[in-house]
Amino acid sequence: MAGVVVGGKTARRRAGTGGADVSGGVKRVVVFGPESTGKTTLARSLAGQIGEPWAEEFVREFWEVKAGKITAEDLGTIALGQMASEDRAAERAQQVVICDTDLLTCVLWNDLLFPGKCPEWVRAEAEARVRATDLFLFCDTDLAWAEDPQRCFPDEAGRAMVRRVWREAMVGRGRPWVEVAGEGVEREALAREALARLR
Repeated sequence: MAGVVVGGKTARRRAGTGGADVSGGVKRVVVFGPESTGKTTLARSLAGQIGEPWAEEFVREFWEVKAGKITAEDLGTIALGQMASEDRAAERAQQVVICDTDLLTCVLWNDLLFPGKCPEWVRAEAEARVRATDLFLFCDTDLAWAEDPQRCFPDEAGRAMVRRVWREAMVGRGRPWVEVAGEGVEREALAREALARLR
């Protein structure tokens, strides 16, 4: 069993799982989309409203631990951390687990920032987890850009490019999805309605 400790948490990869039953029998919902689209806020809020756990985005903490100096050699560690975050939340869930981003997002960022460097086992695990996802909530880029040192594409062209890549990756995999747009209450209401239909 491989493991890595980051910020006091241990990320582990269970050999031979192949991503099978990664949600432990509960419904798996992924809040998905480009940067600065309110994913974390939405994931936290939805989980709180239904009394279920949410899986936090691992790379945010890892980025802080590394003082922003992430390299291609860190890609496996980031994947392990994201998997562990999702698996811990799924173990605590009763019916639904809400994931603030997912391993597919890790793969997309790997390909964007470190072309050709994504480990094949990460790709395989990401695809297995996509197949286990019951609903994607695609957060649109209609929110105002929020400055954050972790973010990469603040200009309109960059945001449009990332939106296109993420949306095509999601739609092309054939899993159920709902586009979440609008601000504040409107945005959250769309997500709640989609979640209610799933449950």
